[in-house]
Amino acid sequence: MDTENTSLRPLSESRRIVVKVGTSTLTHRTGRMNLRRFHNLVRVLADLSNAGKQLILVSSGAVGLGVGQLGLRERPTDTPTKQACAAVGQCELMYLYDRQFANYSVNVAQVLLTKASLNSNGGTNAGNCMERLLELGVIPIVNENDTVAIDELELEIGENDSLAAVVAGLVHADALVLMSDIDGLYSADPHKDANAELIPIVREITPEIEAVAGGAGTPNARGGMATKINAAKMANAAGIDMVIMNGEKPERLYDLLLAGEPVGTRFTAQ
Repeated sequence: MDTENTSLRPLSESRRIVVKVGTSTLTHRTGRMNLRRFHNLVRVLADLSNAGKQLILVSSGAVGLGVGQLGLRERPTDTPTKQACAAVGQCELMYLYDRQFANYSVNVAQVLLTKASLNSNGGTNAGNCMERLLELGVIPIVNENDTVAIDELELEIGENDSLAAVVAGLVHADALVLMSDIDGLYSADPHKDANAELIPIVREITPEIEAVAGGAGTPNARGGMATKINAAKMANAAGIDMVIMNGEKPERLYDLLLAGEPVGTRFTAQ
């Protein structure tokens, strides 16, 4: 890791970008949608699309929204109820995306994937579908199909970070951006250590880097820094740079993808 970024390709040169947004970015701790942040995210993504960027959005939030829609006090622990929350929440999630993107005359498409569906020719078929959607000016919105992919529901740390890296590889993306509830990778847990410093660039994922990755994040979320490090490994191995940034201010995507300014932590492909 280092702080020198002068030799790096500015990410403003990236045309095809996979953006992953987590539950902690989309919802309040109640499970209900954070409407202000959601509207800002959609507006920024629509504007980036207008600027010529090809975007694939990998969106968490179905289970969290389902918890709120069903009036549950907390995220369920049994798999059937998690599946029910995912089924209800996915409807609400896509309804909100479709309605909000329509305000900017941008079409979206739902793409639900599982590990099984990505095996053999399934990955090729999914990639071909998303390629065609991008050619048609559509933003594919990808999520794990949690109503059937129960292996991921039963884990304490989810897989949408890794799914985003897989999708980035399938569509030969130029960059992968993970939006979370933290500014990036820190030298220590910033919630516990006031001296923790943001690591702006990681050129190689070493045991030292893996050691600073924590566990799961907020109560309604399934991901954590450990899954983001794993996603970075996958993306970098495919020749794709990855950035972890805070989703609290979606407008910072302009700085990253249009102005080419450093944002968050960037993991560079070897």
